[in-house]
Amino acid sequence: QVRLVESGGGAVQAGGSLKLSCAVSGYTVSSHAMAWFRQAPGKEREFVASHSWTDADTTYSDSVKGRFTISRDHAKNMLYLEMNSLKPEDTAVYYCASERVRWGKGSRVRNEYDRWGQGTQVTVSS
Repeated sequence: QVRLVESGGGAVQAGGSLKLSCAVSGYTVSSHAMAWFRQAPGKEREFVASHSWTDADTTYSDSVKGRFTISRDHAKNMLYLEMNSLKPEDTAVYYCASERVRWGKGSRVRNEYDRWGQGTQVTVSS
């Protein structure tokens, strides 16, 4: 059974930091790019950051570039998102996802991902 399980969410004040983790079990994700998306209430799920199947490529949305860092540990089948200088507009449910194709660089397009976690809530207060 394939599972992606996010953790590390919580409530912080603006300017604070959080580190999200995504544990993958049931299959080896090392040949797939992975990404973080987020969804705020009443809004579409949006791309946050992606990491290629190697360590060669990372991509960020303009809204988080310079504040968030995506990383992965292939040996542990883990994906991470370190979030610094958090803003109230970062408040959302954050999801990790695995790209459908193998050997990819990590698309910004939601439909390119076919495995998703259940999400973890991040709340940033002003």
